[in-house]
Amino acid sequence: MMTTTISREEMIASQGQEIGYSGWFTMDQTRIDAFAEVTEDRQFIHIDPKRAADTIFGGTVAHGMLTLSMMSGMAYGALPAMEKQSASVNYGFDKVRFITPVKSGARIRGRFVLAEATVRGGDKLMTRFDVVVEIEGEDRPALTADWLVLYVF
Repeated sequence: MMTTTISREEMIASQGQEIGYSGWFTMDQTRIDAFAEVTEDRQFIHIDPKRAADTIFGGTVAHGMLTLSMMSGMAYGALPAMEKQSASVNYGFDKVRFITPVKSGARIRGRFVLAEATVRGGDKLMTRFDVVVEIEGEDRPALTADWLVLYVF
């Protein structure tokens, strides 16, 4: 887990390298239910353990969008703080693939590789992270994503 501070120049020089990985996050039913309420996505495979038990999942699973949104929290523990940064902004995704459902009670973490870092306008740094969200004990990840983050100095 990364907890250091680095300069913009050090970040640029880190292209192609694994920058960090997060701690584990438990995707329990309470978290899944809360996400269902906030997003109004109450599909039974997420919130009804009894009905979901009869599906191919064998129980409830986290929403794919919940798993994706956890990347923000993962980034706080995985990515170094940038010196002189005034803000970082989620700029979007070039590609997201949901690979393996995350069963209720499973733990996930994020691995972040800095694929690209480009100076923009002198006071901004556009980064693209290749992110893999792993599921503890599973061979295949929950998802992969090309995530764009804009740092403002």
